[in-house]
Amino acid sequence: MTMRDDVETIGPLLRRLREATGRTQEELAGDLSKRRNYPVEQGMISRWETEKALPDPVSRQLLADEFDVPVEELHRAVVAARRIRRHKKQAAKEPDVKRREFMTAGAGIAVIPAINYLDSGRRLGADVPRQLRARTARLRRLDDFVGGGDTYAMYCQELDNTVRLANEGAYTENTGLGLRAVIAEQAQLAGWAAFDAGRHGEARSHYLTAMAAAEAAQDSSLAGNSYAFLAYLEWAIGGGSGVEFAIAGCETAGRDASPAVRALLWDRLAWQHATSGNANAADRALAAAEEAIRQESDRPEPDWVYWVDLDEISIMTGRCWAELHRPLRAIPALESALSRYDDTRARDKALYLSWLASAYLDAGEVEHSAVITGRILDLSQGLASTRPAGRSRILLHRLQPHRQLTPVAELLERGEAS
Repeated sequence: MTMRDDVETIGPLLRRLREATGRTQEELAGDLSKRRNYPVEQGMISRWETEKALPDPVSRQLLADEFDVPVEELHRAVVAARRIRRHKKQAAKEPDVKRREFMTAGAGIAVIPAINYLDSGRRLGADVPRQLRARTARLRRLDDFVGGGDTYAMYCQELDNTVRLANEGAYTENTGLGLRAVIAEQAQLAGWAAFDAGRHGEARSHYLTAMAAAEAAQDSSLAGNSYAFLAYLEWAIGGGSGVEFAIAGCETAGRDASPAVRALLWDRLAWQHATSGNANAADRALAAAEEAIRQESDRPEPDWVYWVDLDEISIMTGRCWAELHRPLRAIPALESALSRYDDTRARDKALYLSWLASAYLDAGEVEHSAVITGRILDLSQGLASTRPAGRSRILLHRLQPHRQLTPVAELLERGEAS
């Protein structure tokens, strides 16, 4: 296919539509926010119009409704923008090959751009979604060892490639459902990496894309997980408790979801209740999560819950009781699971230790809390994740009144010097 030089891409199209209504970017953002549960910022409108970011499927539908234009028109403009981007990259001949090879080597991935699926024609075989799920599973394992700052660009590229396949390929209805499910998985993965890197706006956009793709794929479990991600994000950025989203996640997946999926969603609901101060509701959700994960089943579990096991439920149990300032219940659960955590999973171990340190501080064991906080600082060195550093700052602040203790004074001096 020959690319026309005069094709209208998404940026100029959105600018023309906005100016035709006489609105500023800020005014358009305000109007879009009224249609959406989350606020749309003026900066996002600017990034769309300059094509520094391209609107995801959910945002395209929102814009189509706002401007009363066919969503297909916006879709074609996004595809055109992607094509121009690819041509510019090829012309520049500056691919970041070394970084991609380094990052993917640990996951055992041969870097084969998704465009290869279309080289011999536009028809996609029924096996393509399975192949893409396998690639996504290997990429997902990177999150065990490195932070979102290292993986985000890679996850976004994989998502873009799959979206391009879905947009430009020809396939059966069943293959289409499989592709949309893969897009949902990859959007959740990209959203999680963005969240871990502190890029909350991008995380929200990816989660909404995942929600739309999961619903289009008719996958209630993936849709439920999208709600759970949104719940956690809402709590993290202080936009609310996230309880309603977490409840929606459990209800959307339903009782027919596999045991590990149900355990994960109840696990997430327990956290939202705990951070809202509702101990009884958190306790009930934790019990439901443990009951689900202990259920014997011959059903295959989706790969995106590969990490959900009894230790994960124990970790969440400890985190919840630490948030509720119940150290006698938090400490045993955390110490039991953390005794089986390898230091190679540095980010997660640092995070989970932070709740253990907090629980010991609540129990009055200040010096032991300081020792654990020092261990957190050790594990956090060089991590491309904002979360361990954020948790460390909270602990160091809480330890300030105990500066007269030598271990605490030494730790605070180290924190101030870093």
